[in-house]
Amino acid sequence: MPPTAHPRRPGRRLSRLVNIGIPYLWLGIFFLLPFVIVLQISLAEPRLAQPPYTALVEWLGDGVMTIRIDLQNYLLVLSDDIYLVAFMNSLKVAFFCTLLCLLIGYPMAYAIATAPSRWRIPLLMLIILPFWTSFLIRVYAWIGILQTSGFLNNFLLWLGLIDEPLAILYTQTAIYIGIVYSYLPFMILPLYANLTRLDRTLLEAAADLGCRPFRAFLRVTLPLSRAGIIAGCMLVFIPVVGEFVIPDLLGGPDTLMVGRMLWTEFFSNVDWPLASALAILLLGLLVIPFVLMQRWQLAAEDPDR
Repeated sequence: MPPTAHPRRPGRRLSRLVNIGIPYLWLGIFFLLPFVIVLQISLAEPRLAQPPYTALVEWLGDGVMTIRIDLQNYLLVLSDDIYLVAFMNSLKVAFFCTLLCLLIGYPMAYAIATAPSRWRIPLLMLIILPFWTSFLIRVYAWIGILQTSGFLNNFLLWLGLIDEPLAILYTQTAIYIGIVYSYLPFMILPLYANLTRLDRTLLEAAADLGCRPFRAFLRVTLPLSRAGIIAGCMLVFIPVVGEFVIPDLLGGPDTLMVGRMLWTEFFSNVDWPLASALAILLLGLLVIPFVLMQRWQLAAEDPDR
């Protein structure tokens, strides 16, 4: 006779519910709830009060409730050129910074992944070491490096490469330098984690078949590291789009990016509904890379899909 199925133990069922429920609870408290609050503020009207916006739902008494939804904030953002320019400039800066991080970070991650085992941990420590210092302090340090009388200009003058100091600080170049420096580890670490899992025997087989090292890299290593490339690009691109500190400190007052616009509307203009509408539109814009990443992963797992 076939063995009878034992009823599932209550402790095992509770363990599964806890394992599944905790991530959903975390997402609900720290993502869904703040999103709902910001969405509610974006549909309100600004006012000189505390809080500085009207209530979405009001009770008038006698069981009468009114819901007031204002879409003027979204219409203003979509119709005013200054906000569109800020979005486009943020996307442009994020794209080129992500590309620079990939071009710089991939060789570094590959070199660490192919280094002898005894050298990998020290090399990774050199990559992680800047995180031991405050992000704000590291950005402030670049002001001293890039200013007219800073270390970089003095070094270039000492080498005789320039005749007069370069105007680097408070320019787009300074923003690119600061962002690439700050976010480069976010590109290197997922690439390293992916490259260390590659099967080296595939490269040996390619070499036995007469494939040169560079061609083997293009045909074997690069395609197999696609997941690391996508993860690193997402970790850099998404936060850079909303970056505020680096453009504010290194780019100067004329830098037009979404992060600065959000700060201005929240704290200078005290227009919380308009700032919330900007944040919601920015979040909607950043959903696109997530969708593309998911499709790439599905295509990699099932090419016939």
